[in-house]
Amino acid sequence: MCDYSLEMYGSRPARESERYVTTRFPSGSIGLTAPGDCGTAICVQYDTPLVLENIPKEVQAALNLRDIEEAVFIRLDHGAYRDGLRFANGRQVSLQQLSTGVGATVTTLLETARPVKTAKAVA
Repeated sequence: MCDYSLEMYGSRPARESERYVTTRFPSGSIGLTAPGDCGTAICVQYDTPLVLENIPKEVQAALNLRDIEEAVFIRLDHGAYRDGLRFANGRQVSLQQLSTGVGATVTTLLETARPVKTAKAVA
């Protein structure tokens, strides 16, 4: 959602259809921010679909991607940074490997779990 390395910064949840950009924070970590507010980390729920644009050429070549790709925000099971992306071709990458300036738009927000209502017992 928001990598532990961004905990020291202000943050807010992602919003559907809003465009974000990968930004290097003063700590050196790369995270998502809204244009014009580079001091607030955007937290994206895992399994949220995104459209990425301006993917660096070297990342495109290494992962067999195009400049614009659909991806899913995921939690990686290895490495120092856990926020990552899974592309339609199955390749996964840490957000840190994307570099700065990559655009990301949340296409659909996932609904948060709601408590299940139970019927009251009739006596």
